[in-house]
Amino acid sequence: MKSRRDVFQAIADPTRRAILTLLAVQALTPGAIADNFKSSRQTISKHIQILTECELLEQEQSGREIYYLINAKKMKEVAEFIEPFRKMWDERFNKLEAIMKKYKPNK
Repeated sequence: MKSRRDVFQAIADPTRRAILTLLAVQALTPGAIADNFKSSRQTISKHIQILTECELLEQEQSGREIYYLINAKKMKEVAEFIEPFRKMWDERFNKLEAIMKKYKPNK
């Protein structure tokens, strides 16, 4: 399936991030995913569809059931893209912390 949506727009939504967090632990059926939310099953189904279109989720058939699971390869790509930014901000916060300690008023 070709991605039609932006991965970062997909993970910007808190419900979709919560779905990814659930599926990081184990594969679940759409119904089992929906049981964790107050939203309608149709709403959760749409979130699952978006995550699948972005290739963040994969489907696995087991008998009559369809299970959704994290696409680890795609998640790794996202993490690798974000990592340089995380390092940059860590360095900036460390510098800020050093400056703040230097100018901390004495009591």
